[in-house]
Amino acid sequence: MRAILSPLVLTVGLALALPAGAQDLLIHGGPIYTGAAKVEAVAVKDGKVVFAGPLASARRAAPGARDVDLKGAAAYPGFVDGHAHLSGIGFREMTLTLEGTPSIEALIVRLQDWAAKHRGSDPIVGRGWIETHWPEKRFPGRADLDRAVPDRPVVLTRADGHALVANSKMLALAGITRDTAAPAGGQILKDSAGEPTGMLIDNAMALIEAKLPTPSAATQAQAVKRGVDLYASRGWTGLHNMGASVDEVAMQAALAAQGQLPIRIDNYMSQTEGQGVLTKGPSQDPTGLVRTRGVKMYMDGALGSRGAALLAPYADAEGTGLLLTPPETIKAVLAQAKASGAQIATHAIGDRGNRLVLDAYQQAYGADAAGLKAARWRVEHAQVLAPDDLPRFAQLGVVASMQPSHAIGDLFFAPDRLGTERLKGAYAWESLLKTGAEIAAGSDAPVEKGDPLVEFYAAAYRHDLKGFAGPQWGLDEAVTRQQALDMLTKGPAYAAFHEIDLGTVAVGKPADLSVFSVDLMTAPFADIAKAHAVMTIVNGKVVYEAPR
Repeated sequence: MRAILSPLVLTVGLALALPAGAQDLLIHGGPIYTGAAKVEAVAVKDGKVVFAGPLASARRAAPGARDVDLKGAAAYPGFVDGHAHLSGIGFREMTLTLEGTPSIEALIVRLQDWAAKHRGSDPIVGRGWIETHWPEKRFPGRADLDRAVPDRPVVLTRADGHALVANSKMLALAGITRDTAAPAGGQILKDSAGEPTGMLIDNAMALIEAKLPTPSAATQAQAVKRGVDLYASRGWTGLHNMGASVDEVAMQAALAAQGQLPIRIDNYMSQTEGQGVLTKGPSQDPTGLVRTRGVKMYMDGALGSRGAALLAPYADAEGTGLLLTPPETIKAVLAQAKASGAQIATHAIGDRGNRLVLDAYQQAYGADAAGLKAARWRVEHAQVLAPDDLPRFAQLGVVASMQPSHAIGDLFFAPDRLGTERLKGAYAWESLLKTGAEIAAGSDAPVEKGDPLVEFYAAAYRHDLKGFAGPQWGLDEAVTRQQALDMLTKGPAYAAFHEIDLGTVAVGKPADLSVFSVDLMTAPFADIAKAHAVMTIVNGKVVYEAPR
């Protein structure tokens, strides 16, 4: 399948089409935050906000509208996940999920249970484990997986998506032996005898993934639908979809044409499937819900698997990480994007990785500083920054696309990886905002849960979900509640050239609102961690409503 996408004449200020099912609404009965003020009521006609203010005036602005009584719940401008992987979110719901697995022994039990319930000879695929809390204090290995399932291939990907572990059957299927060389930008971990442990890092993962069966078109479409429906139920009104394929965009457009796409999607294509947008520039489907903005690239790996590229060696191991994309490839892609107006989003986690991305962006535009700022190229994650590079985001006009929940998970192990001094530039939201940088917050789901309340909580509180924060967690980098709200509403709108239409609740704008069970601006943080979405409204259409 191929999407039929109409080219954008302009990259900014494109009108958003009105989807089928838009309603006239009178929203009241709880605090409503517009992004600029707190109001009593909002009136919506033909999918757009026509009034925000006193309830009596709102009633007159939308006579006959559906009465939406919030019953004490709180409404906000639509929350948008600034970095997620839509198909991965859907597939997480359809495959073995290892999120929260507390040990290798528990992983073995979950794998055994899954295999018993899903018999056959096809490879077992799972995702979500993180070893940093495990009592075993190590990565899982082929021997662990062989104990659970010795008779069929098994592949279990780490939560960050930058490492996987395979059992002996899978290694044999992929032809990986002690003599197999790792590709550039990848590692095949080996034991003291020189045998592969089953752990493959970053680009080496392709050796395994190439041997896995490709999901059918029907299965892929099911994953897309599961993903968007789940996101609507969590209160998201949109997401920036990283690493999309052409077929996935076509599936999104098909859902939109059928009136079954509940949220907005801005796609950043995988590098291998991004030639269309690199050549022709950004585009959108007829409904305006599905846009293809640009291309996602990778500079380095992840911190947890020690693939993030650092300027100096890791504090707890030898090596400085991995560079995943050759410099000449990055340079060529940036030249194409500059010519076509496609937007670039580059994954960079380590301080060296981030510096190299900023350098490459700056070199691509040369003396045309205004052109680079207008392009709004992005750095995805921007997790560890050298002091000299912190102000460069604002100076160059580069958007920092960051995921607050990464900090409250990573900070359990980041001090060991980075050491005290380098940790000062890690997850530095407040420091970036002080320089004038634009931050678009997101979740990186399925790496993280993909819950807007968790992201808000992490940004403004910087404690884990049980209320714990270690002595090196940098609580001074937590942001205010208003800043956290802006990072999840105005930030993503700006990052995808939507700020004219989205990011605030204002007269004339499409009515995109997220409604949660607590007032995020006043509630104790412990209550935010336990809250839930009550209603999601996109273009005046109620796309999700929690049972009451």
